[in-house]
Amino acid sequence: MNPISDHLKKNLDILFVGFNPSIRSGELGHHYANPNNRFWKILFEAGLTPRKYEAAEDAKLLEIGYGFTNIVDRPTKAADEITKEEYREGRENLKGKIEQYLPKVVCFVGKGVYQQYSGRKVAPWGKQDGSVVPGVIDFVAPSSSGLVRMKLDEIVAIYKQLGGINLNK
Repeated sequence: MNPISDHLKKNLDILFVGFNPSIRSGELGHHYANPNNRFWKILFEAGLTPRKYEAAEDAKLLEIGYGFTNIVDRPTKAADEITKEEYREGRENLKGKIEQYLPKVVCFVGKGVYQQYSGRKVAPWGKQDGSVVPGVIDFVAPSSSGLVRMKLDEIVAIYKQLGGINLNK
């Protein structure tokens, strides 16, 4: 199964970074394509998109300043299938992408994604103190996976904070 394409351009408002594609995303070639994943619903309910987009429209979000990538490219059933070597390589690749494209905010879709990227053991929800790439805001949000046990309204409240970040640099 092939990795799915990143959707990147310079100076994005928000770059969303997941662990890796689901099997369903790998099959369809789109980010957050698993029907149990609540990503698109969360973005809409948090006021980050004007309507609820479908996974097949992921590239269209570049038009409103949002991009997508993952720390690991290989699709898996679950994040626990990702190897330490894949995370090490992914961390370096992701840092290079962020340095090249310089989004205003990098939103890590899952605390574990940020911990793998930053090497930090503790990461509160929301905007982080300091960032890995200078000049880029690191933001930690809950995973949108249907496996996450947080209530949807709690998750949406955290994502709403993204709309309150001053993106004017």
